[in-house]
Amino acid sequence: MKTASGEPGSIGETRRRGSWPLSRWLLLIALVLAAHVVLIFTFGARKPIQPRAVTNVPELELAGGSGEWLTLNDPTLFALPNREGFAGPAWLEPPHLKFHWQEWTNEPPRWLQLPTGELGASFSQFMQTNRFATFRFELKPPPQFTTPRIPLEPAFAEASDLRIEGDLARRPLLTSMKLPSWPYADIIAPSRVQVLVNAAGDVVSAVLLALDNSGEVGDADADQYALNLARTARFAPASGLTVGQLIFDWHTIAPVATNTPAGP
Repeated sequence: MKTASGEPGSIGETRRRGSWPLSRWLLLIALVLAAHVVLIFTFGARKPIQPRAVTNVPELELAGGSGEWLTLNDPTLFALPNREGFAGPAWLEPPHLKFHWQEWTNEPPRWLQLPTGELGASFSQFMQTNRFATFRFELKPPPQFTTPRIPLEPAFAEASDLRIEGDLARRPLLTSMKLPSWPYADIIAPSRVQVLVNAAGDVVSAVLLALDNSGEVGDADADQYALNLARTARFAPASGLTVGQLIFDWHTIAPVATNTPAGP
C-alpha cells in the first residue's frame, strides 16, 4: 500500500521489516560464547603456586630445664602411676625384699597337756546357764467352747407390748399406745405391720404382714386392731421417708364363761 506521496507502507510495517529473527539472535549468542572460550584457553596459562618465603617471624624457644614444669599440664599426673609423679619411685620401682631363712632350734616340741576330765565342762556350764523353753506341737488343737446367747425373756408375756424394728426404730414414737390383753384360750402370734412414715412423722402406708411360721395361730380381730393403731401412730420428724415394722406382742387371758351348765 502506498500513500499519496508515493512512500511505501506505514511506520509499523517499516519497524517489523527492520527486526531480527530468532535464528539470527541465537547465532550471535553462540559466536560470543565461542569467543569467550577461545580467549580463556589462550590467555589462561596454568602456573604452579609457589609459597612465599617467610621472613622476620617471631620464634618461641623453651628455656633450659623447663621440662618439669611442662609435666604439670598433664591431668593424670596425680591420678595414675607416673615416673614423674610424687609416688613414681614407689609404684614403678618397688624395693627388692630379701628373704631371710628362719633358723629353727633342735629342741623337741613340747605339747600342751589336755586334761581329759574337763572335756565338755564349758559346754555343760553353758547348758546350765541357758535354759530353753519347751515347745509342744499341738497336732489337734483343743475345741473352743462357746455359750449361746439366749435372751432372758419370760416364757409368756405378762402384758401386750409394741416393738419397732428397722430404720423406724431410730425415730421416737410420739403417740401413746395402750395395748389391751386379748381373751383367748391359746397364745396369739404377734401382729406385724409394715409402715411408711413421711418426714413430718405421719404414717402414709400401713400393710399387715403374713405370719413368719406356718404353725403360729393369729387372730383376725387382733390383727385389725394392730393395723388401725399403726395408721394412727405418729413419730418424730426426720429428713425423709422411713420404713419399719411395728410388732404387736399380744398377751392373752382366759375367756369369761358366758353359759352356765344346767343343773342335774
